[in-house]
Amino acid sequence: MAMFEDDESFGFEDEDFDPEEANQEWQQERARVANMPIMLKAREILDTVDSLTELMEEDAGMAHYRDILFEDASMICSKIAGAESRELYSLRMENAVIIKIHARSLLTQVSGLAMMGFKEKHYLEVLREEIEEFRVLFIEWVEGFDKSNDIPDNWGVLFR
Repeated sequence: MAMFEDDESFGFEDEDFDPEEANQEWQQERARVANMPIMLKAREILDTVDSLTELMEEDAGMAHYRDILFEDASMICSKIAGAESRELYSLRMENAVIIKIHARSLLTQVSGLAMMGFKEKHYLEVLREEIEEFRVLFIEWVEGFDKSNDIPDNWGVLFR
């Protein structure tokens, strides 16, 4: 087994690397993603879900809805950030599919809450409207993905 010396760089040292510049670029990218219309709407959805879940009664049935609603809304935000951190079309589309699944799940949970007699129906309607606004932004966002920037991944042609 090979032993490595503590002073070996393995080629990772970059004399031109400026940590302050890298941090500034990272902060700019975070701000860009945070201010995208689709991310702003996703955060509105998360805030609405947070308000809605605070109004739920403390019982087993509502705890189930609370958990799923929060998971769905959180995943939408994280997957937008994940898609924006990728350049390859297939990786961005994978995130987009997961976002769509969670957005549709939110609508399913809203319908379930209505059937269970959730008293604050106004919040359910607000959430439905926000998801519809998100859907429109989502379509526009996905249409902006660059289909030419991709490489074969040996999983078949899924998003062409």
